[in-house]
Amino acid sequence: MNNSSALWYFESVNLFKVLCPHKVKSLAHKHVYNHYKKDEYIYFTGEPATHIYMIVSGRVLIGRYMEDGKEIVSAILTSGEIFGELAIAGENKRTDFAQAMDVNTTICPLSIDELKELMKENKDLNFQILKLVGFRLMKLERKIELLIFKDARTRIIEFLKDAASWKGKQVGDEMMIPTRLTHKDIASLTGTSRQTVSTILNELKEKNLINFDRKKILIRNLKNLM
Repeated sequence: MNNSSALWYFESVNLFKVLCPHKVKSLAHKHVYNHYKKDEYIYFTGEPATHIYMIVSGRVLIGRYMEDGKEIVSAILTSGEIFGELAIAGENKRTDFAQAMDVNTTICPLSIDELKELMKENKDLNFQILKLVGFRLMKLERKIELLIFKDARTRIIEFLKDAASWKGKQVGDEMMIPTRLTHKDIASLTGTSRQTVSTILNELKEKNLINFDRKKILIRNLKNLM
């Protein structure tokens, strides 16, 4: 497991198990899950940043608005993942928004005050939180760099490579990426159109560089993907 995939594993699994209040005896008795319908907002840009959130089930879209009003999708997250973490780093008001993508999206909120109490008792947790914030900032910087400097085809190929690093499972020379992302989702994440994503993915498939279905993307050989 390389550094990127190790970080992904930590981010999507370990921290959720540590932080979910239903798994912390001192918090479980007074805590409830929040349930959202598809397209319902969990928080808006400009709202006070008082909680971090963990996804129990469903998917969440994280986005932000540029100065010209253009909407940029920063991430599409799923079960076990955490968002709203910039509140830990001192964000007073949300600079992004979070929106439920599935019919029954269940969220576990944790207030910053509750988190601080947990961090007082656990030095290892402090380090894990620092890694989480740093990893997310790294991903955001990478996305902005691609949007500004790369063409559509390069952005989509780099998205596949990044997804392989974060979520991929090595199977011989091939890399399998389990994903529920649609072509529309990938278009949102790469700043392209659904038609462009479909065209480029099909071109890569015809060249036998990748294969894909609704549940996974298979990269034949990561070194040859270009």
